[in-house]
Amino acid sequence: MATNHLQEIQEYGQSIWIDNLTRDIIQSGELKNLVANQGISGITSNPAIFEKAIANNAIYDADIEAGVRAQLPTYKIYESLVFADIRNAADILRPVYEASNGVDGYVSIEVPPTIAHDTQATVNEARRYFQEIGRENIMIKIPGTESGLPAVEQVIADGINVNITLLFSVQSYINTAWAYIRGLEKLVAEDKDISKIASVASFFLSRIDSNIDAKIDAKLHRGVDDINQEAKLSAVKGKVAIANAKIAYQEYKKIIESDRWQALAAKGAKVQRLLWASTSTKDPHYSDVMYVDELIGRDTVNTLPPLTIAACVDHCDVGDRLETKLKEAYQLIESLKDPDINIDINTVMDELLVEGIDKFVQPFQSLMNSLENKVKLLSPV
Repeated sequence: MATNHLQEIQEYGQSIWIDNLTRDIIQSGELKNLVANQGISGITSNPAIFEKAIANNAIYDADIEAGVRAQLPTYKIYESLVFADIRNAADILRPVYEASNGVDGYVSIEVPPTIAHDTQATVNEARRYFQEIGRENIMIKIPGTESGLPAVEQVIADGINVNITLLFSVQSYINTAWAYIRGLEKLVAEDKDISKIASVASFFLSRIDSNIDAKIDAKLHRGVDDINQEAKLSAVKGKVAIANAKIAYQEYKKIIESDRWQALAAKGAKVQRLLWASTSTKDPHYSDVMYVDELIGRDTVNTLPPLTIAACVDHCDVGDRLETKLKEAYQLIESLKDPDINIDINTVMDELLVEGIDKFVQPFQSLMNSLENKVKLLSPV
């Protein structure tokens, strides 16, 4: 029997989640099979995923029509569709949640991206989502913006599982980790159980390389001074995201060794795992599983879209590489400051965060428009 690379990865302490959720895979039994037989132990979703799932998909029409008959506003119809899928997926993953003692088995749902810069609105929606969906094994996704992190702290303090998304810089991850810790400390101060709270920090990958590679290509296209500069620029291409992730993991290790974390761990706190996101390779010249093979390590999650899952099942080269070539990773990031390369990584990360929110706002609004059109078609004259 061929090796199941997804299950093999679990032996190294990494969980594989699927970055996709549609009603089709729930009703067809595909999701149940992925969980029961393929080693998938969680799900991430986002507005772009739901826009693809719902727009122009007749499987949702009966529920949309029911929402119209009930005279629900379009936004409430959207929630009725999405919340139903989240509940059903959470029920399929419930055995994983129970068997792992609440480490895995989660379904993530994002608060509306339109409120990414509004702390209180984010807190309010996170509370409402968690209550209305009514499943222990869901995570509310909150963007790791300046406004999002205070919301993370409060929502954790409310006893709600959180997936902090759109993290690009190492510093943004560090800030996220401490927001989680502060939230847990508030629960401890109220003498509440913290052992059932879980969180992941979603650290994005391929978008970093796409951004930096485009900057390098532009420099090469304009022409370089000498062959040495060309070599330096070429050496960086396709390497920054993985190096950045490896450095973030080293910061994770420092944080869990701190006295503040150890005090929480003694009370049963679960580590906030780094979750590798944006893991489909955008450049066809790169391996389609490079963001899997190079970042396998303990107490991490990798969320993969369906095509990357299929590729990994076929040809992942599984090994414990997350803490290999660390010196080279730090040197690579430092080399971006070289005058011959001259790429400000902090500027890149700021650009990516702004773009990331916009990439979720656009499909969210597109889905609302699609639903509005369906509502008009189905509404009685």
